[in-house]
Amino acid sequence: MDGVAVHADTSAGTAYGPAWTDEADRPVLRVSGLSKRFGGTQALKDVDLDIAPGEIHALIGPNGSGKSTLIKILAGYHHAEPGAVAELDGERFELGQVTGSRHDRLRFVHQELGLVEELSATDNLALSRGFARTAFGNIRWPEMERRTAALVERFGLGIDVRRPLAMATPVQRAVVAIAAALQGWEGRRGVLVLDEPTAVLPPGEVARLFHIVREIRDAGASVLYVSHRMDEIFALADRVTVIRGGRRIATRPVAGLTPRALAELMAGQEKETGHQSQPPTSGTGGSTGGGTGIGVAALEVRDLWAGPLRGVGFDLARGERLGVTGLVGSGHEAVPYAVCGAWTGPVRGRVRIPERSPRWVDARNAAGLGIPLVPADRANEGVVGDFSVGENLTLPLLDRLRARLGRLHRRREDALTEAWIRRVEVRTAGRGARITTLSGGNQQKVVMARCLAQQPPVLVLCEPTAGVDVATRQQLYELIGRQADDGMGVIVSSSDTEDLLALCTRVLVVRDGRIVREISGRDITEPALVHAMEGTE
Repeated sequence: MDGVAVHADTSAGTAYGPAWTDEADRPVLRVSGLSKRFGGTQALKDVDLDIAPGEIHALIGPNGSGKSTLIKILAGYHHAEPGAVAELDGERFELGQVTGSRHDRLRFVHQELGLVEELSATDNLALSRGFARTAFGNIRWPEMERRTAALVERFGLGIDVRRPLAMATPVQRAVVAIAAALQGWEGRRGVLVLDEPTAVLPPGEVARLFHIVREIRDAGASVLYVSHRMDEIFALADRVTVIRGGRRIATRPVAGLTPRALAELMAGQEKETGHQSQPPTSGTGGSTGGGTGIGVAALEVRDLWAGPLRGVGFDLARGERLGVTGLVGSGHEAVPYAVCGAWTGPVRGRVRIPERSPRWVDARNAAGLGIPLVPADRANEGVVGDFSVGENLTLPLLDRLRARLGRLHRRREDALTEAWIRRVEVRTAGRGARITTLSGGNQQKVVMARCLAQQPPVLVLCEPTAGVDVATRQQLYELIGRQADDGMGVIVSSSDTEDLLALCTRVLVVRDGRIVREISGRDITEPALVHAMEGTE
């Protein structure tokens, strides 16, 4: 790309970049030596990044690579370790600083758009930049609406700036978030950071968003585009930076790459893990782990349609640890909810637990099968914040714990709670402690205990190690492994390749709503997973 310095064949952790002498060529944003540690976890190590004027620069890497940490440091949510240097247009600023005119030229649209959907576009833009008022303090609504309309009309989507955003389309809401980020920035050099902007968009609206991003670039801004999807990188970006394991692996011009070459940069060499599951001993229902009933079906799913899913079907054997994965928006996230009867939208298909009944159950009634789910969003879906540890743990067991006249048998409840706290090693002041006083990892253990206390033949986990530390992750791996060893069928839906490598004896890869690949046993490697998810096998 003319006017853009390209750094080819760069290795992680090295200083890089020429001496910028021409202002037109000088990076709009330059970061060097960026490191961040959380306890015993090195999230970032000596990461360098530069964004050239007028370029769309992609940032890509596997889950857990450090992308989110890097973005949060740029946004001021986290502070960097000492030694990091950051410049906007050649002037230094402090990473972690959230105010100031120089940092104000670094704007963000996060994956969670941060909009109040009950309010209009006009209200949402005013919340971020203030209301226009008269000399007497009254809000000048006509002027506010004209300003908002002028900001969003440039994107040509016909947004009614007075209607609640809950009535808007996903791409219209994304445009409002972008317009809010760009307020007061017209004609100025700066960087707009878009973090997984297509994650909530239906496929038909992605091309429209791409057109909007190019318009932003053509108007003079630079764009840092964070994504998991390689097809988006090749459709949109000028250069791409790959990070893996907290280190910058390479920065390359997109024009000189192939999808397979980029996937290899992301995946690296075949990864060994101390928790690698043993290979299954049979085909589609195969499993290992030493549990009873190996090869016997614990769960059967046929022709499952839910959200983006398009006729998915599979079997789960007793004692098997089955992974389900894919890129954001591929549909793999819907599988655990649909199987357990927790999907909130339209759903169809058939589900059966053979050892309980030979009859198939309509997927709309799958909740009646009693398959427990460890949900992805622990805070909003997994725990009741106002309840204690014990109350959260025994929620689905109240009928079992009732004494005469329908009253709760408190001694039985307390004994059950104490037993599971010990069994899953929850660190808490006691069963009466409020659940929100626990760390994220210990809250996850309580959710796991609640599911296991139901003694189900099948357990379904969605992003089971999200937001937990390294030690707790190891404990969860061992706990899940023990359940499979005892014959329980386990489904692990995760976008984290470390979970899949550590836990699964078989992995189903979902792309565009369909299962496109099955990987078993020792063939489950990080490169194989990345290539299958990206379609670069």
